[in-house]
Amino acid sequence: MAENGSADVEKQKLLLHQHEEKHFMSSEVVRDIIIGVSDGLTVPFALAAGLSGASASSSIILTAGIAEVAAGSISMGLGGYLAAKSEADHYMRELKREQEEIITVPDMAAEIGEILEQYGVEPHEYGPVVDALRRNPQAWLDFMMKFELGLEKPNPRRALQSALTIAVSYIMGGLVPLIPYMFIPIAREAVIASVILTLLALLVFGFAKGYFTGNKPFSSALQTAFIGALASAAAFTFAKLVRA
Repeated sequence: MAENGSADVEKQKLLLHQHEEKHFMSSEVVRDIIIGVSDGLTVPFALAAGLSGASASSSIILTAGIAEVAAGSISMGLGGYLAAKSEADHYMRELKREQEEIITVPDMAAEIGEILEQYGVEPHEYGPVVDALRRNPQAWLDFMMKFELGLEKPNPRRALQSALTIAVSYIMGGLVPLIPYMFIPIAREAVIASVILTLLALLVFGFAKGYFTGNKPFSSALQTAFIGALASAAAFTFAKLVRA
């Protein structure tokens, strides 16, 4: 009977850990995809519209667009890598500081009590918890990192995964506004097709972004499409003014 109860507890702990890890990682991947696709759809779209406003040919616009997508994906991917690497470095610095505090600061138990009191745990209730953490320095350290500093241990492969996810997402988004220029040689006609195709892509992407992030999907779709349209209109108008 006791063995069955122990097995159930261990199973619940394992399921909870897997759920938290999956939720945490999936949110990071979704964030990277949003960053990559949103910039990929908007920046090359504005560039193509601006060059069309300057009366450039479809071949020139396509060449410039592909070059921008290549450079932009590398830049965005590198930015994602450095951001994730900085988060990991920050975590390790705080981890080392907490390790030193556990050894050198005698009243760390009181600090644990203050943290638990914020969750409505009374002193007579968290006393055994504090004692248990004192007997397990690693658990004590993990507790302080999560509940005092709000830091989760980063995945060691997170930086590379973030860089690749953002770069690939940027490429996928950036190629959408350039597709019409691959098949329509006249830029004035290609830009119209590019606008229609990209606005549809922005609406779909905005809807998906709102759905996965818990916001209003239709509102997110309209907002995303509006921002993309505004950027391309500004670039087109500015190119026309410069050319004039």
